[in-house]
Amino acid sequence: MTHTMRAVEVSAYGAPEVLRLTTRDRPLPAAGECLIRVAASGVNRPDVLQRTGHYPAPPGASDLPGLEVAGVIESGDEDALAQAGLAVGDAVCALLAGGGYAEYGVAPVGQCLPVPAGWSVLNAAGLPETCFTVWSNVFDRARLQAGETLLVQGGSSGIGVTAIQMAKAIGATVIVTVGSEDKARACLALGADHAIQYKNQDFVRAVAELTGGRGVDVILDMVAGPYVAREIDCLAEDGRLVIIAVQGGVQATLDAGKLLRRRLTVTGSTLRPRSVAFKAAIASQLRQRVWPWLEAGAIKPVVFQVFAPSQAAQAHALMESNQHVGKLLIDWSLKD
Repeated sequence: MTHTMRAVEVSAYGAPEVLRLTTRDRPLPAAGECLIRVAASGVNRPDVLQRTGHYPAPPGASDLPGLEVAGVIESGDEDALAQAGLAVGDAVCALLAGGGYAEYGVAPVGQCLPVPAGWSVLNAAGLPETCFTVWSNVFDRARLQAGETLLVQGGSSGIGVTAIQMAKAIGATVIVTVGSEDKARACLALGADHAIQYKNQDFVRAVAELTGGRGVDVILDMVAGPYVAREIDCLAEDGRLVIIAVQGGVQATLDAGKLLRRRLTVTGSTLRPRSVAFKAAIASQLRQRVWPWLEAGAIKPVVFQVFAPSQAAQAHALMESNQHVGKLLIDWSLKD
């Protein structure tokens, strides 16, 4: 048995073309970890940021990009696996701190979840990053409840299509912003109640009209920058704004008086640097609350395109173009 594997590395910071298919040594699982023979890897915007030098891997993590995989457990800490209800040979999907763009990846057992019944291993590769992120931010931090209204900025992204379906599963109303009519139709087909095309509609005015002037209870924001002040105007009393990315810039100005008068909450988080214990707690909640929705068909896979490992640069270029709806995946069974 060979001890090497194919992997996609960032050869230098820069454009998508710096991604290079290479050969690496297989990683070895430590205590509390397992080795996964990867069938497919999810492609996410943090991978793009890492490639351009704006989101380095945390200390101790692999320098390879990739935060989510699905595959089969090859080996690992058998006691930790047993405690998690898993075993060698099980099909799982997992959240990684890095190293997902490879034929083998190491993950903490607590960050592994069984492939949901009725889901292919390929489709399951697109679950961890989005499900962990949406649950942690929309449900834990922002406390979205049944009967409330959620506004998702960028409803057609991987995060967006997951947020739509999870929010609808608990009985919330969902409004999304999108960049085109095609994306609006896709989001509405997934269950969104309203889609605002931000290129030709003022989303603040549109939210006011759609909510009868009340505003929304929760906003999931991946833009930040100048959006923050406008989003404050979209919130209902006791509303919560949670920021998970800063595609529009890190600087924002807002009216603190509005926060005080209307009892608003502005928060945010990044998942990658958090502890294994923190992520394992999210995994436990996902298995209890979200996996039944997945297995019942209330949440469906939304995969826009699948790439061979040698096409990782094309996957990143598509991600940066914002032309996709849903997830982009790398399938390690596809030939170069």
